[in-house]
Formats: sequence, C-alpha cells, structure tokens
Amino acid sequence: LQGVNLDVETADFLALMGPSGSGKSTLLNLIAGIDKPSAGTIEIAGVNIANLSEGELADWRAANVGFIFQFYNLMPVLNAFENVELPLLLTNLSRSQRKAHVTAALEMVSLSDRMDHYPNELSGGQQQRVAIARALVTDPALIVADEPTGDLDRVTAGEVLDLLDELHRHLGKTIIMVTH
Repeated sequence: LQGVNLDVETADFLALMGPSGSGKSTLLNLIAGIDKPSAGTIEIAGVNIANLSEGELADWRAANVGFIFQFYNLMPVLNAFENVELPLLLTNLSRSQRKAHVTAALEMVSLSDRMDHYPNELSGGQQQRVAIARALVTDPALIVADEPTGDLDRVTAGEVLDLLDELHRHLGKTIIMVTH
C-alpha cells in the first residue's frame, strides 16, 4: 500500500471494496495492528499504533479490536463457549466474569443453545456467529471483518450482515469490513 489516507469516525460502518490483490486485507491488518507499516502512521483514537512495541501492540489489540475472519479461525478441539472465551484468557477477569461475558456474547448472536457444540457440529453460519461472538466478547470499540460472508450462502451471509448492522446501530461499534 502506498499513499493511503483514511479517516474513519467513531461508530462508522465502512466497507473496503476492490478486486483481489488490491490491498484490502493488508489495510485491514494494518488498522487492526496485525501488520506493522514500513512507513507512515496509523493513528487510532489518538494512539499511533505504528510506534507501539510488540507487547504494547498486543495489549492495545486485546483491549480495542475484535477481528472476524472469513474462515472463522475456530479451534476445532474447543467448543463454542471455549472458542469465544479465548480472548478473555488474556485478561484479569475471574472465571465467573468470563462465563458471564461469553454467555452474553453467545446470546447476542443467538447461539446460547449451541455453546457446548464443537465447530464440526455447527453449520458455516453458526461457526461465523461463534467467530463474531469471539470478536465481541472483550467489548472492543473497533470490529474489523475480513470477508465475513465470503464462505457463506446468500441467506446466511445476509444474516451475518444484519448482525453486523445491529452491532453498529445498537451498540455503536465502529466496523471496518473488507468485501468484494
């Protein structure tokens, strides 16, 4: 990427669109602090994340960013509850606090009845909703979604987009989504 200048306001819902290979996912990874720029700055809520050390960046990401991947990135040996709980294991929350957060996140995506199911026991849409719950469980201000509907049928993709829209409208989440 070269010469990119992008301003995103708090509580915006932004779609980055373009052909394959145009740098959409790279830009998303830079915004989320997954990749570091070779030049320039990335300022989010007054913090230039390009200047943070790896440890500081990991802490910043954990506190501020929820990431939704196209292919879910769920751990196959963990059930839905445990997959959603993963980001909370990096916090100082007690077991009961983690349970409350995970339960609330799974309820938000209408999967509280599937929390004991493993990824291979869930449909693609249910797996994506588990991934969304995992992105939400830390209550991040920013949600970045890399092709969150790319592996889903049209109906399920519509449900996922409706859920993201609800998060934006009702919870004021800033959402940056990559799509074709």
